[in-house]
Amino acid sequence: MHNFPFDQPGRFWRGNLHTHSTLSDGHLSPGQVAQVYRENGYDFLALTEHFLASYGYPIADTRPFRTPTFTTLIGAELHAGQTELGNLWHVLAVGLPLDFAPTLPGEDGPAIARRALDAGAFVAVAHPYWYTLTEGDVVSLGDVHAIEVYNAVSADYNDRADSWYMLDLMAMRGRRYSACATDDAHFNPNRWDAARGWVWVKSAENTPDALLAALKAGAYYSSTGPAIHDIQVYPRDKAIVRCSPARVFVTGSQFYAASGHGHGLTHVEIDLKNFASPYARITVRDALGRAAWSNPIWLE
Repeated sequence: MHNFPFDQPGRFWRGNLHTHSTLSDGHLSPGQVAQVYRENGYDFLALTEHFLASYGYPIADTRPFRTPTFTTLIGAELHAGQTELGNLWHVLAVGLPLDFAPTLPGEDGPAIARRALDAGAFVAVAHPYWYTLTEGDVVSLGDVHAIEVYNAVSADYNDRADSWYMLDLMAMRGRRYSACATDDAHFNPNRWDAARGWVWVKSAENTPDALLAALKAGAYYSSTGPAIHDIQVYPRDKAIVRCSPARVFVTGSQFYAASGHGHGLTHVEIDLKNFASPYARITVRDALGRAAWSNPIWLE
C-alpha cells in the first residue's frame, strides 16, 4: 500500500515556489510580495527572480521577511542558452545559495541546471507548455526533481497553464519526476496571477531546511484549490482518496484511467484491478474546475 507522504510525520505547509518582484519583471517590491502571501494564508514563499544580466543576476535575499509563522526559500529562475526550438531556457531552482554565480560563458540550460543541483537546490523544469519544450529538452536537463505541471500566469498569458502532458510522457518512458504547481506571479494589475497555484509540503517543521528536504523527497502535493487529506493506493486492487468535495480521477500511462463517479465526493474508493499502468497519479477536481494533484505513484 502506498500513501506517501500522507503517513509521514509533521503537517502540510502551503507555499509558492515561483514568484517575481521588482528585482526582475514583477510589479511589487519583494516586501510587498511577501506580504501578499502571508495575508493569503501561505506558510512559505520562494521569490525566484529572472537570473539575467539585464537585472543584475538577482538572488533575492528574503530572510528579512521571515516571521515565526512564515518562512522563505532562496531561489531564482535560471536562464542560459537555447532550447531545441530556439527559446531561452527557463529552469526553476529553489534552495540556492545567495552567492550562486552568474551564468558562465557558454553555459546552457542543462549546465546551469547541473550547477544548481550541485549547489543543493530543488530544481524543476519551468512551464514546459508555456514555451513548448520538447521531450529531448527535458531529458537533457538530467536528474532534476520535478516538472512544473501548472503555471497560473500562463492561463491568461497564452492559455498554456497545464503541462501535465510532459510529465505523463516522461513517466511513460520510465523517468521519475515529481510535479509542482505554481502561480509564477508578476502582480500585473491587468492580470492578477497570485495565489492561483501552490504546493502543500509535508514536513515536521516550517523551516527552509526541512521544506527543501521534503520537496526533494517528493513529500508534497500540488493544488489550485482543492485539498487532499489522504491517498491510499493498493496496486492492482484499489485507490482510496479523502479530499475536499470533488470528483476524483486516477490517471496512468497511455489511456489507462479510473474515476470516482459523482460530484462533491469527500471519500472515494476506486477499483484498480484493470489498471495496467506502472504508475498512477491522483487528481481531485472541484465544482469550479480547480484541481489538486498527487505526485506520480509508482506501482511496480
